[in-house]
Amino acid sequence: MSDFVVANRAGMYLPHTPPNHTCSDMSRPFTSDRRQFLKQLSLAGAATLIPGILADPYAPLVRPVRASAPIRIRGRVHVAGKGLAGIAVTDGRSVVRTAADGTYELISGTDRSHVYVSIPSGYGIPQNETGTARFYQTIRPASDGNMDAEFALTPLDEGDEKHAFLVLADPQTQDDYEMGLFHEQTVPDVQEVVKLLGDRHVFGVADGDIMFDNLELYPEYERAVSRMGIPFFQVIGNHDMDYEAMTDETSSATFRRHFGPAYYSFDRGAVHYVVLDDVFWNHNNYIAYLDETQIQWLRQDLAGVEAGRPVVVFNHIPALSTQFQRNGSDRPSPGSAITNRELLYRILEPYQAHIISGHTHEHEHVFEGGVHEHVTAATCGAWWSGPICADGTPNGYGVFEVDGEHITWRYKSTGHDFDHQLRVYPRGTDPSRPTEIVANIWDWDPEWKVVWYAGSERKGEMVQGQGTDPLSEQLHRGTDKPEHRPWVDPLPTRHLFYAEVPSTAEEIRVVAMDRFGRTYTEVLKPA
Repeated sequence: MSDFVVANRAGMYLPHTPPNHTCSDMSRPFTSDRRQFLKQLSLAGAATLIPGILADPYAPLVRPVRASAPIRIRGRVHVAGKGLAGIAVTDGRSVVRTAADGTYELISGTDRSHVYVSIPSGYGIPQNETGTARFYQTIRPASDGNMDAEFALTPLDEGDEKHAFLVLADPQTQDDYEMGLFHEQTVPDVQEVVKLLGDRHVFGVADGDIMFDNLELYPEYERAVSRMGIPFFQVIGNHDMDYEAMTDETSSATFRRHFGPAYYSFDRGAVHYVVLDDVFWNHNNYIAYLDETQIQWLRQDLAGVEAGRPVVVFNHIPALSTQFQRNGSDRPSPGSAITNRELLYRILEPYQAHIISGHTHEHEHVFEGGVHEHVTAATCGAWWSGPICADGTPNGYGVFEVDGEHITWRYKSTGHDFDHQLRVYPRGTDPSRPTEIVANIWDWDPEWKVVWYAGSERKGEMVQGQGTDPLSEQLHRGTDKPEHRPWVDPLPTRHLFYAEVPSTAEEIRVVAMDRFGRTYTEVLKPA
């Protein structure tokens, strides 16, 4: 595997996409090579225009940066004209709460892009025509520096104490071919799950890397959202940025133009939800980092949330993935885990906190800093190269159901029913364990129980261990595999289970029970 290349941030330490193997629709090629070429061209042009600055870094700028000018934003949050009190309104820097009559006043600035409301429990999620959530207004002051911004909410017919949400991490479409797979495979699967969830209020979250650099495809993602039929919130990922941007603040311009602010909050039932932007862009690369403005906003936002309540945080890059340990490193790279995560853990300490992330294209549960983190496998799998991620987890998404303060979850494999939670391989499939069967249980956490039977006889618990998934070895191992993304290799994972089985064993049955008491069974018939 070649060294990491900045222009193709396809996760962590992944090689550059081969220039001749990037998209099936060659009428619309949009490769990372092209983006890097355009970036280098723009930099070269800048060097030609301002050689004096490059020669003398202390020379004054030809076009000085303008300081932010203050903007007074006044408005009201209401339902059919009746004001709502205590609703949080923010510009991403300051948080104010509405008065008894629903009015608010916020001093913002020309450096802020949106004013937005934290949607309270019991009210519908306002939507754009495409179905993406619209809880924001673009800041456009009048000539006197003032702006009016009203937010009209609609009460739900029934309460939202019972609700559900779907987490689609890394759809990551790069071209028309991959977007076609998203429409043909993921969209109808989501539609069926929404039906199965019945009368629950359901929303979706695209948990970053909605695109694979080609931001021109955002409208096609929006069309997919409209087809799925539920409101969707968006999280910015490292492939959703404007790479030509000179600063982190401007790197989310296209994303914000389509979806509004890059970090915000809302309530459903008893749960407070927070979306964070943890991708910090420095014009040459990105790191996982929460800047001071966002941290201070988060403190203000959570000041209105009672201690002990469930708080669910969505961010793209994990606070902490164990991939570095499984790969033999002593610490995560700056682009694979939030560098100031300890601060985030401390801020979340008073709450029943869950973090839901993506980025790694594999599935795992991490318990760190008093927080349960769900690192969710990719909707696109191994970059739309086949049916599974590199750790053997099927392409899919997370499904979370909420009753009051109780949250349950399970992984939904695209094209399979909910019972598809494990894959079992016959004795000797793993050459390094010739006398053992192997089970991959991708949504496993330490609360699961995994046992095996020979016929009807219970033989005992299987032993959890680290290894690579045999199907991933078959599909991904080799310089020419998989055909669509030959740089994908199997990833070592810790959600594999092993059991010593005699060669004379007849029917083998593996039963896995999750932390919620649901059981899943896979049977191996004799050859």
